[in-house]
Amino acid sequence: MAAGPYVLTKSALLNNVTQDCPRAAELLTEYGLHCLTCFFREFDTLEMGAKVHGISDDELDNMITEINTQLEKEWEKTQNSKIKDQSQV
Repeated sequence: MAAGPYVLTKSALLNNVTQDCPRAAELLTEYGLHCLTCFFREFDTLEMGAKVHGISDDELDNMITEINTQLEKEWEKTQNSKIKDQSQV
């Protein structure tokens, strides 16, 4: 069982986000940050990618908060489902 949900940060390398948490990458794409498939994802942080795409610091902070909230909700739902399944065994 995972210790907790994935936590997205400004300093996360975009390549690591795509590898470590594909769901976070999907959510970033939904917010219009499509650089997760770009060559520069190997070197750029989320903050750097956001600046290149004209996303302000406030917008980025809000985006990260919303994505982390969504990831936490999804993680909790998965954990509750696992607990329910184990109690039925």
